[in-house]
Amino acid sequence: MRVQRCKGTRDLSPEEMEAFRLIEGTFRKCCLDWGYREVRTPTLEYLHLFTSTGTLTPGMLGKVYSFLDWNGWSGERVVLRPDGTIPVARLYIESMEQNQLARLFYVANVFIFEATGEDTRERWQCGVELIGAGSPLADVELVMLALEIVAKLKPGDVELRLSHAGLIRGLLTRLGLSAGEQARVFDQVLDGDQDALARLKTGKPELRKVLPPLLDTRGQSAGFLNNLKAVFTRDLAELAPPLDNFISITELLETLGCRYQIDIASGRGFEYYTGLIFQLYKGGRKIGGGGRYDALIPLMGGRSTPASGFALYLDSLMDLIRPQTPTGTGRQRVLVRTGPETAAKGFSLAQRLRQAGYVAELDPGGQEPANMSWALDIRSKAPRFILTNRTRNQRSEVQTIAEVLKLLSKEEQG
Repeated sequence: MRVQRCKGTRDLSPEEMEAFRLIEGTFRKCCLDWGYREVRTPTLEYLHLFTSTGTLTPGMLGKVYSFLDWNGWSGERVVLRPDGTIPVARLYIESMEQNQLARLFYVANVFIFEATGEDTRERWQCGVELIGAGSPLADVELVMLALEIVAKLKPGDVELRLSHAGLIRGLLTRLGLSAGEQARVFDQVLDGDQDALARLKTGKPELRKVLPPLLDTRGQSAGFLNNLKAVFTRDLAELAPPLDNFISITELLETLGCRYQIDIASGRGFEYYTGLIFQLYKGGRKIGGGGRYDALIPLMGGRSTPASGFALYLDSLMDLIRPQTPTGTGRQRVLVRTGPETAAKGFSLAQRLRQAGYVAELDPGGQEPANMSWALDIRSKAPRFILTNRTRNQRSEVQTIAEVLKLLSKEEQG
């Protein structure tokens, strides 16, 4: 039987790993430059971390990989993390609450079951969490950081879409739904059912004039939101505070020259969002997103702490970018050829070459790599070393390691 990988998983070739490391490296550098610090959380978490606070929608909860941890006496149910934010929030509550403000980032895999196996079930993401700051400036910081990272990766034009969870919650409050009904409808909205709110209008005739246009809202400026406020808050006073917050954020983005698309019904994600929701698209494909989740940390047992974050999706980005100079290939590559009698000298010389900044590969026999700039033959008699420039097909005979390094340096500079 032919060996196959599991459905919904993905192997990464050397070329794909070049793109992966480029994205990861660009992401890490930008985060460090902005004052964020890296963290890493376990792949396994207790399932109740995600269920006890209602932080996963029912649609998402049915797609997690969970099982009993039989090694523990209690048989706790654990889960392969389906999300990166909740474990970081747990880490903050357990060991960082005294810091109050925390700028954190991570690179992690998350696991979501997909029945057909055609979509990936293990997904990699680069995540950022800004915990302890609740101002519009904090939201704008995350948007601009995400855009800077993506711009440096050069995937082409990227669309920024903005929504606001507070507007959806304001509608649910106005509809007079019970807490359970609010959660159910909000889950439907966040799981992508954009008609969930519209279907409720039949029982609320007073909302027929405002619901459809609000759900269909599209715009590209803070002025557009000000017009919405003038129209809708006469009948829906609950929308005034989230609209004011939304307007403050968009005004700041405009001051920074940031282009965006307002799409009220695009707020899809986990239920813990409470404020701004932003998403990044390239050619209709979502490559990242995030938002404000002020209620999450207190729901998990921590103090009342504002927080927001975002994630960039490595799998999607890898398909969009190609490194111009793959990692490591900008350095000269040397193939070191030696035999049993000169093996010690070969290993020693290869190490010297690496210390000098070259990529040195020992020739194990068989087919030689085709991408080597140089070949270095080590002999047991004079001439001790034969260095061949494979690009120019030039051969030089030298006697010492110092001469080899000097010749390589001279050829590289010339």
